[in-house]
Amino acid sequence: MNCHTSGHEISIRTGTEDDLQTMLSLFKETISSVCRKDYTDEQLEAWKSGAENKERWYEVIRNQLVLIAESEHQIVGFCTLDKGSYIDLLFVHHQYQHKGIASMLYTRIEEEALRQHEQQLTADVSKTARPFFEKEGFHILNEQNVSVQGIMLTNYKMVKNLEP
Repeated sequence: MNCHTSGHEISIRTGTEDDLQTMLSLFKETISSVCRKDYTDEQLEAWKSGAENKERWYEVIRNQLVLIAESEHQIVGFCTLDKGSYIDLLFVHHQYQHKGIASMLYTRIEEEALRQHEQQLTADVSKTARPFFEKEGFHILNEQNVSVQGIMLTNYKMVKNLEP
């Protein structure tokens, strides 16, 4: 699937272990720049520390569907689907926000869930990503306070019922 954003074509492909370093950088940069309006510096640092858990990231690559969005051979976003129905990670490069990349990735993820005959998708969604997920038809099951390295972060358990 390809789409054009400001003259550059975006393509979607499956991720591999070779993408991990770039995914980790994008994860940290996006949290630092895009999420700072919704979380304190201390919360952002705790959240970014998730990048240090290399084993978790290798498990993501090995066991989840990982979709990579690229523009001119640069990774500009990624989304992962765990067990066919849980959106684990969805991040778009801070310089590529609001260009439809998250929607492209999400559409592919939903198509895959439907192909696997899943009835719903769930995600633990940050304050920052909540409006995007709501626009895609998700609703909040509950607000959660999660402890990351002893720092409390608010996020939302969200769900979308899928129509076959």
